[in-house]
Amino acid sequence: MNKRKRENKLNGWTWSVTSILLAVLILSGCGSKSGGSIVEGKVNVITTFYPIYEFTKEIGGDDANVVNLLPTGVEPHDWTPRSQDIVNTSKAQLFLYNGAGLEGWVPGFLKGLDKDTQVKPVEVSHGIQLIDAVGDDGHGHGEAAHEEDHDHSHEEGAEAEHDHSHEEGAEEDHAGHDHAEEPAETSTDTHHTDPHTWVSPKSALVMAENIKNSLVEVDPEHKDGYEQRFEALKEKLVKLDNDFTSELSKMPKKDIVVSHQAFGYLCRDYGLTQHAIMGLSPDAEPRAQDIVNLTKTVKEKEVKYIFFEELVSDKLAKTLANEAGVETLVLNPVEGLTKEQASGGENYFTLMEKNLQNLTKALQ
Repeated sequence: MNKRKRENKLNGWTWSVTSILLAVLILSGCGSKSGGSIVEGKVNVITTFYPIYEFTKEIGGDDANVVNLLPTGVEPHDWTPRSQDIVNTSKAQLFLYNGAGLEGWVPGFLKGLDKDTQVKPVEVSHGIQLIDAVGDDGHGHGEAAHEEDHDHSHEEGAEAEHDHSHEEGAEEDHAGHDHAEEPAETSTDTHHTDPHTWVSPKSALVMAENIKNSLVEVDPEHKDGYEQRFEALKEKLVKLDNDFTSELSKMPKKDIVVSHQAFGYLCRDYGLTQHAIMGLSPDAEPRAQDIVNLTKTVKEKEVKYIFFEELVSDKLAKTLANEAGVETLVLNPVEGLTKEQASGGENYFTLMEKNLQNLTKALQ
């Protein structure tokens, strides 16, 4: 009797373990699919971070399988790819990255791909009039941009009052705009390309068109679908651009204080000036004197709010706000979604609309 009980108990335990293992295998299979595996019979596109992923998903529709490298809730300045990312990219047809020095790991990453890969790398910021910013970027931003073969050369002898120069022969999209961008107060003698192109809807439109063109190039069979979905995305970006232009032009104030120097393109295209606590990277540490200088700027410009970001610590923004006796607000560089934002259905457009609301509140 005891022997039978032991056998039944053992059989039950074995079945439980087997069930658990089967469940784990099933879940891991589902997870690898939803997490972004290569799909045979579709155009596979690897994107480096959130805005490119969202635009590519919208334009690609059901014709493209889009895999984003950057996990949810991770700040792109702090991320480096894994070996599995090299494997997936080697099997893909397109590799879309921002360029302008954002992804300093790209040159080495591309050299590490399988020698037989057919993947086409595309720098989606190509054609945007880039900004040269003064200050420590913390991760060598801008260095990779000059190693790669593209036409983002910069003019020498830019106007000193703005401390940035622009690409020669760039497209006319930004012509006529007041380039009201101010470098970080943490300025050094180094110049780096500002990579935060997507934060301006005007630049985002250039990026979206580059994405569409690359999809059409590798998959001409589905050209009509790509073109149609791009037009729908373009319509939303144009509306967003018009909203920013209309609302911000009414604002009596034009100076914003931000946690890191991520809003140069937005400021240039909509007539604002940013004063940043940190440089192009949120890891670039300010000096005590920089905080003192910014506190003085806040008071002189009658700034009411210090902007901080959700993917990086708000400690310095709150410190400055306390020093200056003002409040804090979110200004999102849309580098990625938090887990809460992702589960709540937020996207580039909802976050940018919230940015506009907070900007109008701060600039009253």
